[in-house]
Formats: sequence, C-alpha cells, structure tokens
Amino acid sequence: MRSAPTILHLDMDAFFAQAEQASKPSLRGRAVIVGGLGPRGVVATASYEARVFGVHSAMPMAQARRLAPNAAYLVPRFGFYRSISEQVMGLLRALSPLVEPLSLDEAFVDLEAGGAAWDADSARLAGVRLRTDIRAVTGLTGSVGLAASKMLAKIASEQAKPDGLVLIEPGTERALLGPMSVRTLPGVGPATGDHLRRAGIHTVDELAEAGEDELVRLLGKAHGQALYSMALAHDERPVVAEREAKSVSVEDTYDVDIHDRLRVGLEVQRLADRCVRRLREAGLSGRTIVLKVRRYDFSTLTRSETLRGPTDDPAVVREAAARLLDSVDTTGGVRLLGVGVSGLADYTQEDLFAQAAGAQRDSPGSPEEPVDVPVPERSAPAERHWAAGHDVRHTGYGHGWVQGSGLGRVTVRFETPDSAPGRVRTFRVDDPDLEPADPLPLVRRRPGATAGDPGVTESTETTDNTETTDNTETTERTRSTDRTHANERTRSTGGTWATGGASSVAGGIRPA
Repeated sequence: MRSAPTILHLDMDAFFAQAEQASKPSLRGRAVIVGGLGPRGVVATASYEARVFGVHSAMPMAQARRLAPNAAYLVPRFGFYRSISEQVMGLLRALSPLVEPLSLDEAFVDLEAGGAAWDADSARLAGVRLRTDIRAVTGLTGSVGLAASKMLAKIASEQAKPDGLVLIEPGTERALLGPMSVRTLPGVGPATGDHLRRAGIHTVDELAEAGEDELVRLLGKAHGQALYSMALAHDERPVVAEREAKSVSVEDTYDVDIHDRLRVGLEVQRLADRCVRRLREAGLSGRTIVLKVRRYDFSTLTRSETLRGPTDDPAVVREAAARLLDSVDTTGGVRLLGVGVSGLADYTQEDLFAQAAGAQRDSPGSPEEPVDVPVPERSAPAERHWAAGHDVRHTGYGHGWVQGSGLGRVTVRFETPDSAPGRVRTFRVDDPDLEPADPLPLVRRRPGATAGDPGVTESTETTDNTETTDNTETTERTRSTDRTHANERTRSTGGTWATGGASSVAGGIRPA
C-alpha cells in the first residue's frame, strides 16, 4: 500500500435528486424522491430532506410514499444524468489518466499517476480544486475521500457527505477502522454481517482480533483471508481505468404478473433484441445465452445454453432464448424476465444461425422451419404519456416540467434552473401547444467557454468543507444521515409539495 493519500474517491451527493432540485427551483430544500412510480417501483435516489423521514434507495416506492407522503416523486431522466456525469468524468480525467468509474456518480482516481498529487498536502489541494470545479461546471456538489487505498478512500468519502472532503492520514488507518462496524468493509453484506454477529464479531477491531484462521473457518478461505487483510487496513487493489465486461443483459419487472404464454414469449423476444443491441454497441459477441424468469411467488429460475461460438445475431439469440423458455413453467404468472449473453468475445462465428436453426429442427415436436410469431400492430394510444419530472415546452408559457398527470390532464410547472419558482398550469394531455423538450443546462456558460472549463460561471467559489474522520456518515445507497446540517439543501422543511390536483403517472425503475 502506498505511503501517501493519493487515491481519490468522488461520490456525488444524492446525485439524481440533487440534479432534479438544481433544475427545478420549486423543489430546492424540499424532499425529492426519484424512482419508478409504478406499483412495483423502487427508490433510485432520495434527497437528504427525504432521508430525514427514513426514505432510502432501493426501498419500495409504496413504502416511501407512506413515510414521506408530501415529497415530490419524479421519474428518472437518465439522459440528463448521463450528460452531467460526462462533465464530471471529464474533470476527473483532467487530473489523471487512471479514472475508474463505478457508476454515473462515483469514481476512483489515482492522483499520483497523473502527477496531480504526491503527498497529503498536494492531495488535499487537488480534492479542494476538484470540488470547486464540479460546482462551477455542473452546479452540483460532490464529496471527496482521500487515502492510500481504494477501500479507505471510499470510507473517507462516505464520512465527508454531504459536500465535504475527508483525508485519512497514512498511519492512522487502523485506529480509524477499529471501532467501525464490520459492515463498513467491502464484501460484508447483510448475510455475512449476520454470520459474523452470531460469532460475536461486530467491529473491525474484533474482526482483526479473531485472526485469519478463525475467519477462514467461518467464511471460507478466499473471503476470510480478504476480510482479515482489510481489517488490518491492507488493500492493494489498483485503480483500473477500464473494466472488462463479463456479460451483457437486460431485464424488465412488470407492474402486473404476466399469465399469457404468448405474451411471455413476445417479451422474451423483445428483451433478446435489446440485449443484442447492447452487445453490438459495445462491439462484442457472446457464446452463452441466459434466460432469467422470476415467477409470481418470487422464485427465480435461470436457464442457459452455450453455442458453438460467439454471436451477435438477434435471430440466434431470440431462438436460443425461446428454447430456454420452453423448459420453464410460467403457469402461475411471471413478474420479471431477463435475457443475457456471457462468454463475451470481440468476433462472431458466421454459421451460428444455421446451428441455431438446426438445433430447433432437432428438438422434439418442433416444426421443420421456424415460424416467426407476428407482433400485433398497436393502435395509436388514446392519450399522450407525460412522465412526472420530465421536461416540456409550451408555445405560450415556455419551458417547464411535468408535475403530474392523470384523468386526461397534465399539470406543468413553468420554471428553469436560473428562474424563480414558477407557476403551475393544467392542460389536456393532447394539447397541441405542449411538447416534450430537452433538459436545460444547470449552469449558464459564458460565450466561448467550453463544457470542461471550470470558469464557466460568474461565481465559482465554494467553501472548503474539509471534515475530520470522526464523523460516521454513510453513502446514499446504505444509510440516512445522522448529522444536522445548517444549509438549506440538507435540512428538511417539513412542508408539503402540491401536485396541482393531478396524480403522478409513470413507469420508470422497477425492482428486480
């Protein structure tokens, strides 16, 4: 492990919710929950104001509504979040060629590899500059952790939340980790944590005192040895700029269980085509086709078939997925379907279509020639669909966003990122003057400024909220914050958020 804290971990603060608050002035300082709004939707991100009520990511949306009935519930705008993420990743790559993205809002950076830092002082300065630049370019805040290893840098960024910076000085790692829960360590989930708790191990200090032999006995050789090493603050994992994909898959969860076998088959074909599109976009092919089916009783079945060689042919993948579906009983209903491809390669085998067709002919009871099931043409929908939180433009009122829709009406609040909170108006869903629109940038740029230029706004100053390592904040994906924050963005107002009489209607994220 290196001797200087030159590994940086950046985690944007409640990223989806913060981006929504920044683009919608009327939601600033209020509880905002982003996720799937259907019957089986889950929370993707909750603002810090919403976490006060106990709402957290991966929670069923129905439970979140009970805990925070007056929050704003919005459908994710992934294209918008991705554009902001690209700006942030561009700033990280300006620091070092070794940037390891973990998600849209999180990444490791090896500052030493880019010459941006070589000791604690230079690392702290790089972190402060990064936070300033992120706010200047995107208008959002992120938390930064600095340490001599990836594990400790991530722990530091969790403690820095929200909008802070924590640096763990070399030599203080064991003292910092000791009193922490074993769940703090990577690889210790609920099951492993319960197993260790039953053995009387609750803290990292107790994990280290148990010894390697005892942990191997409890958890197995690989897991036990890895946890013992981390308990001693040893983590030699390097920052890896690119990760090799092991599989490509897509899946959908349905609001209502599917009982019709024909529709199940059509859904599998559609998922197979989506999976192949992702394969081709990545320039990959694969040998093993995987079908995932979660039934009405939550039992999950996985079936796979390995071809003679890699393919990216949609017909081959569809036929293989259909054969796998034939071996699954879906009588009671299906709540989730998924199709994936593994055994990836960067080339294809040309004769696989013949192979797949031959395999189908050889299967008992199958026709001599595959017959494509026609997909019935759908008539034009009676109503246009307006997703809650998405952008619209009205010819008379300008830019706004959908606050809710239902019963043939859509409610729109007209405001922009740099305006005052806007007025709410309701229209018919088929109003010809109302059209979907692209999101507006969160930060207005000066003429001639580029997207990666930190000096794009008139005011780019931000406070250096550098905190010590005594705080025990956690990331947005695990626990809610314990501290009381003075600024408006991190304090719950306890107020209400009206929907203008219309209920939010959307699809969005659904649970697996």
